[in-house]
Amino acid sequence: MITELFLQGWLAGMLLTLVTGPLGSFIVWRRMTFLSDTLSHSSLLGLAGGIFFNINPFYMVLFLLLILSLFIVILEQDLYLSLDLILGIMTNSAVSLSMIIFNCISEKNRIDVSNYFFGNLLKITLFDVVMVAMIITIILLILYIYWNKILLCSINPELAIIEGVNIFKIRLIFMFITTLTIIIAIKLIGSLIITSLLIMPAAISKRFSSSPEQMAILATIIGMFGMTSGIIISILFSFPISSSIVLSLLIFFVISYMIK
Repeated sequence: MITELFLQGWLAGMLLTLVTGPLGSFIVWRRMTFLSDTLSHSSLLGLAGGIFFNINPFYMVLFLLLILSLFIVILEQDLYLSLDLILGIMTNSAVSLSMIIFNCISEKNRIDVSNYFFGNLLKITLFDVVMVAMIITIILLILYIYWNKILLCSINPELAIIEGVNIFKIRLIFMFITTLTIIIAIKLIGSLIITSLLIMPAAISKRFSSSPEQMAILATIIGMFGMTSGIIISILFSFPISSSIVLSLLIFFVISYMIK
């Protein structure tokens, strides 16, 4: 039974890495590493709001992150302040407000938020795996259709404008699929860990890649190895799964700097 639970969690994790590799690469290219932190940490506000208003937290998180994504794209379009500064303000404000709401929630409605912070792959059901597979397929299809435009907007926005690309639309699409990925990841590995899965494989693969496509593929493979080795470490030493995954990626990151 335990083996079956680990297998379902591992399978869901493998599916997740299919999109975290390419999306993480785009985030690194755009130098927006704070973006994943902002979206994942702001999801805490959606969870608190969902409990406070007695609404399914998933729908509240989805609604909040989509609104936030639209707001970020609008700010990015016509920005007078540094985007990292705006994202930092958003992150701290959302976390602070969510803590206040949690404090206001009555004792009987309190929940264990540790699962939300760090996820729980052992609680993944076969139905969850099927749902993750369906959403990942949609995200991959969108990535396939808009790959060249997202890549052009990420690397050279000025050239994208000259080529007639609608930057606002492309950025909105990118934010939408990133938001969907983070929402899936929250259930699997938690809101505090998803940033590592997005950023660290892409940061490692960047040192060994000669093209954007190669970097995205290598980041996906590294993410898969990190996910698998993290689960194995967790089984062998009874460590928390999400923390073990981050530890594995950190080891890969250090080794990559020793090699090159």
